[in-house]
Amino acid sequence: MKHDFRYFLHEGVDNLFSHGFMSFATIGITVACLLVMGTFSLVTYNAEILLKTLESEYEILAFIDDGSTDAQTREFGARIERLPNVKSVSLITREEATAAFEERTLDDYMRANLTPDMFRDRYAVFVDDLNLVNQTAGDVRAIVGEANVRVDEDIAGGFILVRNVASAVSLAMIAILLVVTVFIISNTIRLTTFDRRDEIAIMKMVGATNWFIRWPFVYEGFLLGLLSAFLAFALQWLVYASVAKGIAAADTLQFLNIVSFDHIWQPVAASFAAAGMVIGVGGSLTAIRRFLQV
Repeated sequence: MKHDFRYFLHEGVDNLFSHGFMSFATIGITVACLLVMGTFSLVTYNAEILLKTLESEYEILAFIDDGSTDAQTREFGARIERLPNVKSVSLITREEATAAFEERTLDDYMRANLTPDMFRDRYAVFVDDLNLVNQTAGDVRAIVGEANVRVDEDIAGGFILVRNVASAVSLAMIAILLVVTVFIISNTIRLTTFDRRDEIAIMKMVGATNWFIRWPFVYEGFLLGLLSAFLAFALQWLVYASVAKGIAAADTLQFLNIVSFDHIWQPVAASFAAAGMVIGVGGSLTAIRRFLQV
């Protein structure tokens, strides 16, 4: 088995270098496809993180009637906090609400005439699952009263729609690019096997098994995919770091929190390596199949 491994590896490396231009072209195209897949996946990942951050800040406001005592107000908060799908509850006093409104408004007249009596104490209710926000809002209404709850269903629905569309588009694009890359590699290796079709036929006639013939091509595809993955990962790191630095330096894009590549390079590297090996080996197996029908 050790001898066979060395033989197969040697044959795979020979195939790789004996078709230098085609191997170079295959690596270049595969790197480009992996880079596009990686970039699209990282954009989707950062968008997902941003959406989760925005979702975590989404709140249901539960207003407390003016006639409620402090004890009743605390009781309302405790009951809301025990509801399913409620992640946390935060009391906003009328004084805090007044100060927050003053910071947001640009009207000097309104600022001068604001008093805490114009506002009510309220609870900001944060949920675990945004899909259940309507059900949670109904549970909160049952505690504080039907007219005392404000929930923006359109915003919640928008978050869910954007997240679902982004996930679906990302998966579709990655699947398409993966298929295209496998097709490119399989056709490249098919060209190399075409030159050796007579050799393959002779090996079949003298009793070589299909897998004995396949293995050198599998190693060739494996090496092509792994080398492409390494180059694509290095380029991806440079591109990602440059874009993140540019966004951090832009005053108008400060709301975008880009995840540092230092925190995600390991899963990204593993994904690139896995994709490269699957693409290379899959392309090789697809290419050699027709030439084994002797």
